[in-house]
Amino acid sequence: MTSLRQHTEKIPVDRGMEVSAVVAEPEGGGAGEADVIVLAHGAGADMNHPFMTFFHEALARAGWLSVKFNFPYKEQGRKAPDPAARLEDAYERVLDRVRSDLRPAPGRLFVGGKSMGGRIAANIAAKEAEAGGRNLAGLVFLGYPLHAPKRHDKLRADNLLKIAAPMLFVEGTNDPFCRLDLLDEVLERVTAATETHLIEGGNHDFRVPKRLGREPEAIWQEVVEVIGRWRQALSGGE
Repeated sequence: MTSLRQHTEKIPVDRGMEVSAVVAEPEGGGAGEADVIVLAHGAGADMNHPFMTFFHEALARAGWLSVKFNFPYKEQGRKAPDPAARLEDAYERVLDRVRSDLRPAPGRLFVGGKSMGGRIAANIAAKEAEAGGRNLAGLVFLGYPLHAPKRHDKLRADNLLKIAAPMLFVEGTNDPFCRLDLLDEVLERVTAATETHLIEGGNHDFRVPKRLGREPEAIWQEVVEVIGRWRQALSGGE
């Protein structure tokens, strides 16, 4: 397996600090024509977690210009996530850098993330849709946290109802953060195009019971292929 061309950037955010972002160019070059995918990490781990690193690199090998980054609290080595407004601001600063500084200009822009990172991406997409601003090409949710475990009465769904871009939900069937019948009810009310891919037996990290005999990286690679087919479908099958 050949090595990817990657470089790290420092992106200014609020309070005079910077966060780290890593850009991986698509294998074979052509970064100026490639679609971009920006994925944010979940609440409990930073961008260097094996889950994030796998998707970051595998998507670049599959032809994306792939970007991952740290939220401010992880950049500072803290455990407790920042307030949502600060997380959103940091994500928006990363998107501003992607939109303005990548040369030559890239292709379509997709956003998303793992758990909390996906929820913050959804908040931003909802705000952009309401403001009639620049359109995102799509959102990829790697385990959307529809609710806290056993808190099925408090859904994190209002943002999803406002989004105009297509959405791909990858969910484990045993994920305590996303009861699938509740997700189905939400998606029936969503006006944007949606697709759901289920990992049978998967938890919030898509890991499955040992009796199923599936290694995490094999499942993660399956998800990369699902994302690729979804992107191709959005392009009219080109």
